[in-house]
Amino acid sequence: MTPPARPQAGSTASRPWPALWALVIGFFMILVDTTIVSIANPAILADLDTDLTSVIWVTSAYLLAYAVPLLITGRLGDRFGPKRVYLVGLVVFTLASLWCGLSGDIAMLVAARAVQGLGASLMTPQTMAVITRVFPPSRRGAAMGLWGSVAGVATLVGPILGGVLVDAAGWQWVFFVNVPVGVVAFVLAWRLVPDLATQAHRFDWLGVVLSAVGMFLVVFGIQEGPTYDWGVIAGPITVWALIAAGVVVLAGFVVWQAFNRVEPLLPLGLFRDRNFALSNVAISLVGLALTAMPLPLAYYFQVARGLTPTQAALMLAPMAVVSGVLSPIVGRFSDRVDPKWVALAGLSTAAAALAWYSAWLGPDVAYAALLLPSALLGVGISGVFAPLASTATRNLPRESAGAGSGVYTMTRQVGSVLGSAAIAALMGSTLAARLPGVDAGAARATDGALPPEAVAGYSAAMAQSLWLAVGAFALCAVVALCFAEPRVTVGWGEPPAPAAVPTPIAER
Repeated sequence: MTPPARPQAGSTASRPWPALWALVIGFFMILVDTTIVSIANPAILADLDTDLTSVIWVTSAYLLAYAVPLLITGRLGDRFGPKRVYLVGLVVFTLASLWCGLSGDIAMLVAARAVQGLGASLMTPQTMAVITRVFPPSRRGAAMGLWGSVAGVATLVGPILGGVLVDAAGWQWVFFVNVPVGVVAFVLAWRLVPDLATQAHRFDWLGVVLSAVGMFLVVFGIQEGPTYDWGVIAGPITVWALIAAGVVVLAGFVVWQAFNRVEPLLPLGLFRDRNFALSNVAISLVGLALTAMPLPLAYYFQVARGLTPTQAALMLAPMAVVSGVLSPIVGRFSDRVDPKWVALAGLSTAAAALAWYSAWLGPDVAYAALLLPSALLGVGISGVFAPLASTATRNLPRESAGAGSGVYTMTRQVGSVLGSAAIAALMGSTLAARLPGVDAGAARATDGALPPEAVAGYSAAMAQSLWLAVGAFALCAVVALCFAEPRVTVGWGEPPAPAAVPTPIAER
């Protein structure tokens, strides 16, 4: 067992805000990469001469490699210290970003994105674990507000930044830009993040294999379904058989976790807390919605309306601006009221905004009018991340910090993976129904513009595809309505009477 770190008096462990700011730079970068490719997809599709399904694997490979290891990377933070694991992940992520930008074909790009996702998986649970260990409950809502602001803004700023970079320098720079940011993030985290106490853990490698295989089979089946017309893939193997096999393997994973008494990868006991269980369901739906939402909009603005990537990205700017301004305020507010009502309001608003978007997408609607649902969506997103995160972590014990944050982050990314696969299948199906023989890359031959007679059908297909995100947000609002009223509790790592039971500096 690695001995607990013993920072000296005056270390950064007693100054949580600089540590948090250092971590959120890297956190922002990896979350941007979950959506930045959406606006660059048309350019990647054309430059690498590939198809819609293949180019969406650039996102799915990243999300899959990000999601599957999260159950164990949270434990790695407990075992070796969140700072060390975060820095290793940051190095992997930064080098993989360079590899992505240098890729000359779609297969190499997909492989590089998978390695990049592994780096992100090492980093993400450590940010949440540090927050819950260095901030007292009275200030955790404000910290989660900043964390939620970064998550919301990064998810929405990705397409905007991607559009600017694609127009200015080419799609490769949506990856190259991570290199200098990664270097700065490494130096700041090295200097400002404290060395926290560690705990011994055993690692459930069978659980890792079962979860990875099950998730891959489900995601591959959903995403590749339209390619094989939901029929035979090879020999007796069909798309539906592949998805069913994935579900069976995932069920086997859950059964193994129930029988593994030593130290299961997925501690099912965590789900005895009603709010933790429901928060995980909610954040998976949020991940699905936020991954499914940008892609139809990117193709609508660039292919149906003929905008450049930068112009298309600017149409999404109100979301990022409004969410960035409101998220910290909402985080502080959720310390004073039951976060259930904040989450319910935010999720309902987000669903309404996307339904508004879907109703208005058409060949002739004014661009200024489409900025309104974008701004309303930003209002909704600002009320999502902080209340869900604070509700999830409120009642978990200190020894479950790494496992709890890993599970919570994993469920969000699982939702994102499924959202990426589902939106690919839905866009392909709606385009096939509205415009037989036309795919999302059809504009390549006409310099970014569809034939006039195809614009209305293409717009309708993208509008219809948005309903996947609408439904996810609406269902998530129903889940939030079921949250239990929060108990008066001390939270992770906080003694009930600090004056009588001092907390070591390393764990504040």
